[in-house]
Amino acid sequence: MNEKKKEIKVEYSKDVIGGVYANTVNIMHTPEEFIMDFYLVAPPSGTATARVIISPGHMKRVMSAIKKNIELYEAKYGEIRPAREPEHGPHIGFKP
Repeated sequence: MNEKKKEIKVEYSKDVIGGVYANTVNIMHTPEEFIMDFYLVAPPSGTATARVIISPGHMKRVMSAIKKNIELYEAKYGEIRPAREPEHGPHIGFKP
């Protein structure tokens, strides 16, 4: 079956278009969804900047897209070195 893909126009609200900065993420899951909480941490405190909730199937597609984009980035700009573990440790105001 030959299906034509339709272009979907996406509009950004004023609250979303500028994006948010996060330097930490906490990822949790249930059987039905993945929950990603993004934080801007500047000791001695931090602020949640965004929460993204996504289905497992879409999460798999997101991971594939991230992997592909990292490969393209590194092909153009060189290898990305992993960031060192933050001084505040892996637990920021919550316990796993």
